[in-house]
Amino acid sequence: MTNKQNLSDLVRAFARGDWGTADRLLVEIGDNGLREGPQTISAAFLIAVQRRFGETPDLKQIANFVTMTRQRYADGHELPALAMEGMIRGALGETDLLDGIEPDVAFSTQILLLGTLLQDEQWTEAELEDFIREAEETAAQYR
Repeated sequence: MTNKQNLSDLVRAFARGDWGTADRLLVEIGDNGLREGPQTISAAFLIAVQRRFGETPDLKQIANFVTMTRQRYADGHELPALAMEGMIRGALGETDLLDGIEPDVAFSTQILLLGTLLQDEQWTEAELEDFIREAEETAAQYR
């Protein structure tokens, strides 16, 4: 299976809350190298954040989303709340907030937040496929 297919399947697994498949795919993608992975995940994250919070984000809404996300997971209290808020706000244009976030923290935070954002959408299969296509097209612009 190609990395591109793995990435598409990873987004599908996130949207469906299929964490077992998501974990397996993350290992496979890591084993095969993340050539296009970061761009695809980042594009999907950017699109999902913009859809969720719109052009004029409410900082309280972002903080509430981060709090809710941290509460969803058994070890959620260990998740970096400031990095989570910074990643969301960075995707909405406050890019200076990304400066202090280490790359490995940024990527894992994106994955976690993307999973929550996609699962909350409860898209139809057609809507999900449109989202994946948009993310892949956006990522291709930055390769």
